[in-house]
Amino acid sequence: MAGPGGRMMAGAPASKSADFKGSAKRLLGRFSAEKSSLYLMLLAGVLSVGLSVVGPKILGAATDLIFGGVVGRSMPEGTTKAQAIQHLRDQGDGGMADLLSGVDFTPGQGIDFTAVGHVLLVVLAVYVGAGLLMLVSTRLSIRVINRVVFQLREDLQTKLSRLPLSYFDKKQRGEVLSRATNDIDNISQTLQQTMGQLINSLLTIVGVLVMMFWISPLLALVALVTVPLSVVVASRVGKRSQPQFVQQWKVTGKLNAHIEEMYTGHNLVKVFGRQDESAERFAEENDALHEAVFKAQFNSGIMQPLMMFVSNLNYVLIAVVGGLRVASGALSIGDVQAFIQYSRQFSMPLTQVASMANLVQSGIASAERVFELLDADEQAADPADAQRPSELLGRVRLDEVSFRYDPEKPLIEDLSLDVEPGQTVAIVGPTGAGKTTLVNLLMRFYEVTGGRILLDGVDVARMSRDDLRSQIGMVLQDTWLFGGTIAENIAYGAAREVTREEIEQAARAAHADRFVRTLPEGYDTVIDDEGTGVSAGEKQLITIARAFLSDPVILVLDEATSSVDTRTEVLIQKAMARLAHGRTSFVIAHRLSTIRDADVILVMENGSIVEQGSHDQLLASKGAYARLYAAQFAEALAEVD
Repeated sequence: MAGPGGRMMAGAPASKSADFKGSAKRLLGRFSAEKSSLYLMLLAGVLSVGLSVVGPKILGAATDLIFGGVVGRSMPEGTTKAQAIQHLRDQGDGGMADLLSGVDFTPGQGIDFTAVGHVLLVVLAVYVGAGLLMLVSTRLSIRVINRVVFQLREDLQTKLSRLPLSYFDKKQRGEVLSRATNDIDNISQTLQQTMGQLINSLLTIVGVLVMMFWISPLLALVALVTVPLSVVVASRVGKRSQPQFVQQWKVTGKLNAHIEEMYTGHNLVKVFGRQDESAERFAEENDALHEAVFKAQFNSGIMQPLMMFVSNLNYVLIAVVGGLRVASGALSIGDVQAFIQYSRQFSMPLTQVASMANLVQSGIASAERVFELLDADEQAADPADAQRPSELLGRVRLDEVSFRYDPEKPLIEDLSLDVEPGQTVAIVGPTGAGKTTLVNLLMRFYEVTGGRILLDGVDVARMSRDDLRSQIGMVLQDTWLFGGTIAENIAYGAAREVTREEIEQAARAAHADRFVRTLPEGYDTVIDDEGTGVSAGEKQLITIARAFLSDPVILVLDEATSSVDTRTEVLIQKAMARLAHGRTSFVIAHRLSTIRDADVILVMENGSIVEQGSHDQLLASKGAYARLYAAQFAEALAEVD
C-alpha cells in the first residue's frame, strides 16, 4: 500500500457508543422511495390484523351459545329467564343468580348447534381472510426490503468507486469487504426477520387494545398495568446489549481482515514459518469475537424470559379480575374467554418486539458501519467544464509540483520536469524516494498539494479522471487478473470491443503468444483471480499484453519486468521499445540494467530530482546514479561468487 498509513489497522473498536437513533432513522429513511408499496403493505396488514382481532370476540359468542344451551337445558321448561334467576335467589343461591344474569339462555332449550355452526363458519372465514391478507402484506414487505437493500448495495459500490486511493491505504481490505458483504447481509436479514413482524405486532397491539376497551375498560386497564414494566425491561436490556453488538461487528471486520491477509499471503506465511504466529493472532481475534457475540446474545437473550414473566403476570391478573366480573354478572363467560385470548394476543407482540431487540440492535450496528463508509470523504469531483487536449501527443510537464501524505511531512517539494512526446523517462531511486507517488499524481490517484501537472498543455486537474486515465496504460509490479479466459483478461485493457486477432497481436507483441498456445485451451483457457495454472512471469506477460491492447498515449511501467526471466526480459525490452515509439513512457525501475536505453533518467531522493540525464551522462557525472549502479554491479558480482 502506498502512503504512510498503508499498514494502519482499521478495525479497532470505537471508543464511543453507537448512534442507534441516528442510524435507525437513516436506515428507515431509505424506505421513502417505496412509499406506494409501503402503503399497500400497511393497508393489507391493517385489514389482516383487524380480522384477526375480531376473531376472538366472534368465537366468544359461540362459547356463550354453548354455555347458554347447557344452562337452559338444566332449567325447567315453561319458565322465563327472569323467573329462573328469581327462583335461585329465593333459594339463597344469589351468587349463581348473579352469574346466570349475564348469560343469554332459554329455560328448557339445549345447545343451538345450527347457530354455533354459523358462528364457527364466520370465524373460519375471518381467519382465512386474515391469513390471505397477511400473505399479501408479507410479500410486499419482502419486495420492499429487497429493493432497499439492492439500492444500498448499489450506493455502496458507487461510493467505493468514488473513494480516493488514500482511503484504501488506511483501511485493510478485509475490513472494507466485511462492510460491503457481511454488514449488508446482516442488514438484509435483520429487515427480513423483523420489519414485517414488527409492523404486524404494533398493529396487533393497537387492535387488541381497542377490542379490550370495547369489551371491558376495567380489564383493559388491568392489562395495561404491566406495560410500564415491559418498557423498563426492554429499555434496560437494550442499553446494555447495543454496545456489545457494535463491538461484535467491529471485531468481525478485524477477523475478516486478518483471514483475508493470511489467505492471500499464505505462501509467505509458510515460507517464513509464521503459521504459529498467524494461528495465535487468529485465536486472539476469534476469542474477542466469541466474547463479543456471547455478551451481545446473552444480554439481549434475557429479554424474552423476562417478557414472558411479565406476560404470565398479566395473564394471572386478568384471570382473577375477569373471574370476579363473571361471578358478579358484569361479563359473560364468552367475553372473558375472548379477553383472555386478547391478553395473550396483547402480550405476544410485546414479547416478540422485545425478542427482536437483539436482531434490531445487530442490524443497526451493521447499518452504522455501512453509513460510516458511505459518509467517508470522496475524491474531488471532476470539473463540470472538463477540458481535453486538442491533440494528444503525450507531452507532460510538472510545474513546481508539491505533495505530502501527511500535512506535517513533505514528500515532494517544488518538482519541475518537462517530458517531450515519445520520450522514455526512467525514474530510479531508493525505496521511499517518491517514484511511484510521482506516477500516482500523474494519473490523479492523488491530487497535488501544490503546483500543477500538464498533459499537452492542459492541467490534468481540469480533465475528467476517466478521460485522463484512458490515455495512460499501466503495468504494475503486482499483477492483477480476474476469473475468466486469458483472452478476456487481455481484452480488459481495451475500452472498446476487440477482435480475437487484435488480442493475439497484443499477446505476440508482449511475447505471451508462445506460452498461451501451449496451454490446453489456448486463449480460451480459464484462470481464476489468483492466476492458478500460469507462472508469475506469465501473469506479468498477460498484463503487459493488456497494456499493449489499450494503445495509450502514455505508458507507465512500474518495475514491469521484475517477474520474468532474463531471456524474456530482453524480449520484453525490445517489444517495449517498439511500443514506446511515438509514445511517452515512464519507467520505474530498481534494476538499472533495464533502463539503459531510456532517453532521460531521473534520479529521485527524498521527493526531489537530484540528477537527470542519459545513462552514460549520469555514469560520467559519478553522482547518485553512479553510486546506485555500482552498488547493483557489486551485488551482482557477490551473487556470482
